[in-house]
Amino acid sequence: MKQRLMWCGIVVWVAGGLVGCGGVPDWVEQGSAALHQDEDQAIYGVGSIVGVKNEPLAWDAAENRARAEIAKTFQTYTAYLMEDYATSRTSGNFTDSAEEQNLKRTIKTFVSTTLSGVRPMDRYKDEDNETYYVLAKLSLEEMKDMFEQSKELNAQAREFVRENAERAFERLREEEARRRR
Repeated sequence: MKQRLMWCGIVVWVAGGLVGCGGVPDWVEQGSAALHQDEDQAIYGVGSIVGVKNEPLAWDAAENRARAEIAKTFQTYTAYLMEDYATSRTSGNFTDSAEEQNLKRTIKTFVSTTLSGVRPMDRYKDEDNETYYVLAKLSLEEMKDMFEQSKELNAQAREFVRENAERAFERLREEEARRRR
């Protein structure tokens, strides 16, 4: 009886150790920027999403975000605008003053590219915080094909970015004009 209990204890201990050893995959901890495997000659992207209860939808969103991470590696347009306003007012006797500051930062990032051959390679779900992770891969050979096919698309993407960035900053100007009135 004692021997049987001892073996059961050992089996439970070993099984618990194996489950604990599984843990979080390295690629989840490293993220897209740190992933590189020279022998693969590929680019990797890690996508994640948290708080989505619909599991198929969560996996799709994480996979799409992994693809977006790869796309950001190739071509990203970023528009940056910062406005800094400061004023100091004093009353007629120069004893009372009022200070005012207003600092705004607007950043818009846009990525547009066609990705061919990006494949999901691994998936992981963190049960504790309901986060879904997907690792995607684009091989060097598929990347070369993608660049050959996207030569015309880059001009279209640049035009689209120009038009939409201009609209975004026009909305910013309109908002500023409303605030001044």
